[in-house]
Amino acid sequence: MQKRPVQRGRPSGATTFDAELAQAFGSAVRALRTERGIAQEMLANLAGIERSHLGKIERGEHMPTLAIIFKIADALECSTAVLMTQTETQLTEGKV
Repeated sequence: MQKRPVQRGRPSGATTFDAELAQAFGSAVRALRTERGIAQEMLANLAGIERSHLGKIERGEHMPTLAIIFKIADALECSTAVLMTQTETQLTEGKV
């Protein structure tokens, strides 16, 4: 009996995108950014990402990678734990 070859990546049609979670995270980023009085373009520059990408994150259209979450937290001068706590708050309070 022959072994089937291992295929890399997700199965066709599979997704890990969770719209509610993406919106909650984006809302948390926007809240922290506005609380600190930072413009979206400035935060994007500080985090080293495109402004349009940050806009998609804040609108919940894109779920950032772990590396980008760390960059955003660093640019906001907060820990990733603060970002995650804010995200959880957005989810539990139904603000998304």
